[in-house]
Amino acid sequence: MLDGPPPSAMGLRFDDDSITKQKVRPGTVRRIVPYAMRYRGLLVVLLLTTVVNAVVTAAGPVVLKMIIDDGILPRRLGVVVGLCLTIAALALVDAVAMYVQTWCSGRIGEGVVFDLRTKVFAHVQQQPLAFFTRAQTGALVSRLNADVVGARQAVTTLLSDSVTTLLTLVLLLGAMLYLSWQITVAALLMIPFFLLPVRLIARRLQRLTRETMQLDAEMSSMMNERFNVSGAMLAKLYGHAQDETAAFTTRAGRVRDIAVGRVVYGRLLFIIVTVLTSLTTALVYGLGGALTIEGTLPIGTLVAMVTLLLRLYGPVNQLSTMQVTAMTAVVSFDRVFEVLDLKPLISERPGARELPAHTPGDAAPEIEFDEVSFRYPSADEVSLASLESVSFRRPERGENPLTLKGLNFRAPAGKLTALVGPSGAGKTTITHLVPRLYDPVSGSIRVGGHDVRDLTLQSLRDTVGVVTQDAHLFHDTLRANLAYARPGATDQELVDACVAARVWDTISALPEGLDTVVGDRGYRLSGGEKQRISLARLLLKAPPVVVLDEATAHLDSESEAAVQRALKTALAGRTSLVIAHRLSTIREADQILVIEAGQVRESGTHEELLAADGLYATLYQTQFAEQAAGEDPQTGKEAAAVPTVSEAH
Repeated sequence: MLDGPPPSAMGLRFDDDSITKQKVRPGTVRRIVPYAMRYRGLLVVLLLTTVVNAVVTAAGPVVLKMIIDDGILPRRLGVVVGLCLTIAALALVDAVAMYVQTWCSGRIGEGVVFDLRTKVFAHVQQQPLAFFTRAQTGALVSRLNADVVGARQAVTTLLSDSVTTLLTLVLLLGAMLYLSWQITVAALLMIPFFLLPVRLIARRLQRLTRETMQLDAEMSSMMNERFNVSGAMLAKLYGHAQDETAAFTTRAGRVRDIAVGRVVYGRLLFIIVTVLTSLTTALVYGLGGALTIEGTLPIGTLVAMVTLLLRLYGPVNQLSTMQVTAMTAVVSFDRVFEVLDLKPLISERPGARELPAHTPGDAAPEIEFDEVSFRYPSADEVSLASLESVSFRRPERGENPLTLKGLNFRAPAGKLTALVGPSGAGKTTITHLVPRLYDPVSGSIRVGGHDVRDLTLQSLRDTVGVVTQDAHLFHDTLRANLAYARPGATDQELVDACVAARVWDTISALPEGLDTVVGDRGYRLSGGEKQRISLARLLLKAPPVVVLDEATAHLDSESEAAVQRALKTALAGRTSLVIAHRLSTIREADQILVIEAGQVRESGTHEELLAADGLYATLYQTQFAEQAAGEDPQTGKEAAAVPTVSEAH
C-alpha cells in the first residue's frame, strides 16, 4: 500500500526526485513534425479549409454591417435580400469547409496514433528479456493507449487549431482595424490580460498531467496483476482481497484528487477569460456607443464591431488555452519518445548473416561456450524509471556480481548434454544465452561454429527451440497456440505433434478439440497438459537445437514417462541442452555438466562422475538417490518418479 495520505486537490506536492517533476525534453516538438508530414497532402487540404473558415468568420460581421448601414437604414430591400443570401451562402461554404477540416484533422490525428502505436509495439518487442522482468505491464499498455492517444492531441492542436486560430485572429483584427481603429486599439490593450494567466497555470497543469499519466499506468499495472488468474488466486488464498481493495482505493483516490485539481485550474482559467471578455465587451459598447452618439461611428459598424469582438476573443481564448493544451499533449509525446529512445541491448550487427537452414538428414550444429562471463543488466541499462513503480523503486545497492565466470564447454552435435547443479548455479542463465535472450559481457557463444552475435536473430531462433519450466499459452484456441510454432501447419501436422507429445488423447476428448480456448495463460488446462502442449509446439517447430529448462517439472509420473518417450524420439539426432531434474534424463545424457557458481566443475557420463566421487556424487546422493531407489530392478528405469526441489537458476 502506498505510504501516507493522498494529496489534496489544491495542495498537491511533488518530491524533487519524483518522476512526475520531469520536464519535457528539448526537441520533443521538433520530433513531432515528421509524423504529421507523412500526411502532407491532407495537411494542404486542411490548411485550405482553414483559410476558408477564417475568411467566412471575419466576413460575416462585415456583411452584417452592410445590411444595417447600406440596406436597413436607407430602406433598400433589394440590398438586404442580396446580402442575406450572401450570408446564407457563406454559412453553407463554412459548413462544408468545417466538415472537410474535421475529417482531415481526424484522419491525420488517427494516422499519427496508428504510426506511433505500431512503432512503439515493434520497438518494445525488440527489448531484451530483462526489460520485461522489470517494466510494469500496465505502464507499457498505458504508453500504447493513453499516451499515444494523447499524442494525437498534440498534432491536432499544434498543426490544425494553431493555424486556424492565428489566421482567424489576423483576419478579424484586420476587419476591426478597417471598421474602427479606436475600438480595435482598446480591444488589443486587453489581450495581455488574457495571456498572463496561462503562464501561471500552464506549468502546473503540465505537472498534474504527467502525474495523472503515471498514476493511471500504476493503476493499470495493479489491475493487470490482480485480474489475471494467478494474481486473483494469490489474493484469495492469502485472504488479502480487502487489502488489495484498500491499496487500489488509495491509488484511485490520488487520481481523483489530481483530476479535481486539473478541473479546478482549467475552470479557473475559463472563468478569468470569461470575466475579461465581459469587461472588454462593456468597454467596446461604451466607447462605440459614445462614438455613435457623436455621429462618428455608424450603428451598423458598432454592431459589426461587437460581433467581431465576440468572435475575436474566441481565438484569443483558444490561443490562451492552446499553450496549456499543447504542453499537456506534448507530455504524452515525450513519454512515447522516452520508450522509443530506449536502445535494445540485443540487436543485430550490420551485415549479420543467416545461420544455414537445417534440412532432414543434415547434422545438427554443436553449441560451444568459450570463456563466457555474464552478469544480469542493471535497471538503468534495460528499463525506465517511469515504467517501474514510483513509490517502491529504490536505488539498487551493492555490486552486480557475475552469474557466469569464464564458462567453457561444448555440447556435441546431435548429442544430449545435461546440466545439473545446485539452485542458483547459473543453469537457466546458460539456456537463456543460447537463443540470445541475453548477451555475455565477455567471451563468445557459438552455434554451428558461428558466434551468435554475428547471426540474424530470426535464423538463430529458427534453429534453437526452447521449452521453459513455466509453459505459457496465449488466451486463444489450442490450434492457434500450436500453430504459433509453424504458421500454416495442417491439421494432420498438429495432430501428429500432439500424438508425439502424448497429449492428443486429452485434446480429442474435449468438445471443441483443437478449437478449445485455453483461457488466460492456459489456466483451463492442468500444469502437465500445458507442458505437453508446449512440447507439441516444439515438436511442430522441429528445430535442430533443443533447449529444455526443466520441461517435465510439472508432470506427474505417468505423464512424464510418456513425454520422456516422446522426447527420446524427438531429440534423436538433435543437439540438446537439458536442465535435468530426473535421474532418467541424466542416465540417457551423452554428457553431464555439473555447474556451480557459474562454472563447469565436472563433466562426463553418469558412471564417470559417480566414480570420480566429487560434486556430482554429492548431488546424486542428495537429489537423485530417492529416484534411484524407486527404479525397477529388472529394467533399471524409474518405476515412479519422486518430485524434487525445483532448480531455478
